Amino acid sequence: MPARLYVVHGSHPCLTVEKAFDLKGIPYKKVELPASSQPLVMKLLFGGRTVPGVKFDDGAKVQGSRAILRALEDRVPSPPLYDGPAGAQAILDAERWGDDVLQSIPRRLLWEAFSKRRGAMYDFQEGGKGPKLPKPVVLAASYAVLPVERRLNDVDDAGVRADLAALPGLLDQVDAYIAEGVLDGEQPNAADLQIAPTIRLLYALEDVRPLIAGRPAEAFAFRWLDRPVATVPAGALPAQAEVPAATLPAA
Repeated sequence: MPARLYVVHGSHPCLTVEKAFDLKGIPYKKVELPASSQPLVMKLLFGGRTVPGVKFDDGAKVQGSRAILRALEDRVPSPPLYDGPAGAQAILDAERWGDDVLQSIPRRLLWEAFSKRRGAMYDFQEGGKGPKLPKPVVLAASYAVLPVERRLNDVDDAGVRADLAALPGLLDQVDAYIAEGVLDGEQPNAADLQIAPTIRLLYALEDVRPLIAGRPAEAFAFRWLDRPVATVPAGALPAQAEVPAATLPAA
């Protein structure tokens, strides 16, 4: 029996793990959970509330993108995820930064943007395993889903403005990792797999896309990933504003 990978459609950490499975050539069955159901389902199945989670064919359970990548590396060492010209420690440091610092930002911005552009949620069903719900059903469901996701992801106006103010500096860090050879090598490593899906999701926000366009980070993100089909139209997020440095995420 192949491994069972539990995901929520559109989740960038889940895309990280899917690409790692594909790279390692390990067969798996994707189990797609409805949005906002994951805190309860994953808590029951894995002990924590977040996706992704994997149940391997030997019964072992692993939750979280970084832990899953390490488990895949242990099971199938080649091609390696923690080897490259910059060295394993640089890859580990960039992977951790991508998970701890960068990953949460597009999640918060997306749920804020959906709050202003509820109709955009309809197109984000594309590529999912389940049947595509009619737009009126998606709009009706949004009134239940959005408050839950905003609470789970600590979305508020001050945080959204801080994220937008921090983004140029965080994108500079991605560009620096590329220049240093930590990212964008001959084949994807763990840091590539962690960071590229996050840039891809940010790119789906038309308010944010101009910050990414033309950067090395843009070409890097879409070297191994398709560009997003679904987007959130411009005007869903507040204009960027200066925020006291103490409120910005650390690089």
